[in-house]
Amino acid sequence: MTAKEKLERAAVGTALDQILKYIDKDPKGNLMKLYNLGEKLLNGTFDDKYLSGIRKAIEDENNVYFRYAMSLLRDIDRPLLKKLLLSMGLGGYRGTKAVRANRDIYKCNIPFLILMDPTSACNRNCKGCWSAEYGHQQNLTYEEMNSVVNQGVELGTHLYLFTGGEPLIRKKDIIALCEEHPDCAFLVFTNATLVDQAFCEEMKRVGNITLAISVEGSEETNDARRGEGAFQTTMEAMQLLKKNGCLFGMSVCYTSQNIETVTSEKFIKDMMDNGVKFAMYFHYMPVGHDAVPELIPTPEQRKHMYSWLKAFRRGGMGQVMFIMDFQHDGEYVGGCIASGRNYFHINSAGDMEPCVFIHYSDSNIRTHTLLEGLRNPLFMAFRKGQPFNENHLRPCPMLENPEILKRIVNETGAKSTDLVKEETVEHLCAKCDKFAAAWAPEAEELWNTTKHPKPMTQYWRDTPEGKAELAAKAAEEQTRGCTGNCTSCGK
Repeated sequence: MTAKEKLERAAVGTALDQILKYIDKDPKGNLMKLYNLGEKLLNGTFDDKYLSGIRKAIEDENNVYFRYAMSLLRDIDRPLLKKLLLSMGLGGYRGTKAVRANRDIYKCNIPFLILMDPTSACNRNCKGCWSAEYGHQQNLTYEEMNSVVNQGVELGTHLYLFTGGEPLIRKKDIIALCEEHPDCAFLVFTNATLVDQAFCEEMKRVGNITLAISVEGSEETNDARRGEGAFQTTMEAMQLLKKNGCLFGMSVCYTSQNIETVTSEKFIKDMMDNGVKFAMYFHYMPVGHDAVPELIPTPEQRKHMYSWLKAFRRGGMGQVMFIMDFQHDGEYVGGCIASGRNYFHINSAGDMEPCVFIHYSDSNIRTHTLLEGLRNPLFMAFRKGQPFNENHLRPCPMLENPEILKRIVNETGAKSTDLVKEETVEHLCAKCDKFAAAWAPEAEELWNTTKHPKPMTQYWRDTPEGKAELAAKAAEEQTRGCTGNCTSCGK
């Protein structure tokens, strides 16, 4: 951090101390002070309609998000909460401004967050998870991970997520990164088997880290995928984190077999009782040679998930938890967020991949800078293609639009980065074809009969260089007399 940034952090920290110290005496009034402080810092960074929604929630004590804020204040260790607010608030503010500016400067995607795998090692063998196949040979060094964060901060990226393998096998290095970068926020996707009292104390000491614990529903559905005894171990870890006032959530992979369980009122209540404050829901993706396409949720199940999510967020189920679903929230972020549009993935071998589910690359952090990877053909092809579908209920170039991923990989020459056995893009996408065809008409009907938000987003096609390139291409096609039906050029 610069001297100016340190002074700003100290000033905001002092204000937070006063608000958090007296918030219990006047929760509503002090939450409004917290909001006003945030609004002053953001200063036009985000659309006013989103900020006004927060203000309305604070003004209504019965609002589900007011109740959610109060649960955080009641249950989370206050010093930890302060550090998280500083890292996510100030880091997010500075980062958002820098990300937007650098996209214009470098003419490429710049991510808000980076996801990376410290190790391929895992102490579980979950069905449908490619990580269990990788073995324990691949690791990013601390120096490599620190370099990623340093480069990322220079570009404006202040949020870092860890997957694996089991990331907490490298928990000492992760804590060291948190300590080295107090202006960044870190989140770890974990099976929680390595969470102990000492780690809880380290989480509170550094303050800028949270966990998303993997869980798949009831004990029966969870252990069927994660192994006997996994559910009980997970619940014990949650209870320990809750006791220590640590902020954590859950990561849920929903499949054709568990979707009813993981959206049940009982499941959500049980998780809340165990201290879960947020949830990240992920659609099952048939990645890797041992993937099971039958686990892909059916179109009817997808529709159920979409309506359930809407109802939950409106507070219609009476539960207080923040939930996001990366497949059905495409309408809030303008479709696919991969290849640095909002995020990208670095695997344990250092390969820069567009998405954690798309294992192809033409860049590696050991041979390329982050900026070079973002500007190489694979990521640029993603950038120019986004959104891959105007219907943001069909955002993914693999799952819902598999013909697009095949074209991009073949045109850019990207190589398979599967750490066990190379998977051709044709083999991968063939597992998605049937679902994509079945979901398309259902998604179109749902999209056309539902009101959607209009997110603040800019695609390549909206940039000056994008408009110029597309205009030049259109003029060239007109000169050639292209009708769009030419079999010789494939257009």
